[in-house]
Amino acid sequence: MTSPLISATDLMSALQAKDQDWLLIDCRFNLGNTQAGEQAYAQGHVSGALYAHLDRDLSGAKTGRNGRHPLPDTAAFERTAQAWGITPQTRVVAYDDAGGMFAARLWWLLRFHGFDQVQVLDGGWQAWQAAQGPVDTMAATRPSSAFKVQTREAWLVRVDQVVAQLGQGQQQVLIDARAADRFRGENETMDPVGGHIPGARNRFFQLNLQPGGQFKPATQLHDEFTALIADTPLQAIVHQCGSGVTACHNLLAMAQAGLPATRLYAGSWSEWCADPARPVER
Repeated sequence: MTSPLISATDLMSALQAKDQDWLLIDCRFNLGNTQAGEQAYAQGHVSGALYAHLDRDLSGAKTGRNGRHPLPDTAAFERTAQAWGITPQTRVVAYDDAGGMFAARLWWLLRFHGFDQVQVLDGGWQAWQAAQGPVDTMAATRPSSAFKVQTREAWLVRVDQVVAQLGQGQQQVLIDARAADRFRGENETMDPVGGHIPGARNRFFQLNLQPGGQFKPATQLHDEFTALIADTPLQAIVHQCGSGVTACHNLLAMAQAGLPATRLYAGSWSEWCADPARPVER
């Protein structure tokens, strides 16, 4: 199995070997300024990297009821992956400048669609710069491919399933990746309603990182997540956040810890709170 993370120095060595088809994808994004990531890419990016926009490439159409970053339609994501030129021989590395916050979304999306040879650059853009990796300002291009998706539907939980399992004890345990104050219903700035889905547990995604922006050691992540999960069966774990993006960071951290794949409620809080009939806990 491909390790979820790769260091800047290991990636540099692999690229220099030139014995594999490496695809680098820049996922930098700013929720408050949706053009900032593309602008940063134009000013300088990992040499050869393509750019993936969270709203256009890693999310689908919003209806006002399905959350702020709904998953892209399967056919649309297949076309995107084809445009990136992904083949069975490709090794994908995603990076951002936010501790993997957005790169983890691409990591999960590719794996959900049946492609496992994907990693996140540990420490992201900052680690690449610190390692003095090659940087370019020219937009990269690649020939398109015939990539075909094979979705792992068992990894995904829909809102009706979350509703049906509320209050069912160990059949469903939600892990909310938002900051603790938003989880409590305080200082909500992204969504119109503050609070969390009843019964959810909180694991702020930034707790997965060390002060320098790299992920914590795998053993430490393992200890922290097993303490959070306690005696809950892994098949009952469902990850969520505000819009299905940073929840993927917790999924990545659990994979790095050597824990089996668990599920994602992609609509997350922004979808949940769009229906006033759904219960809210604060």
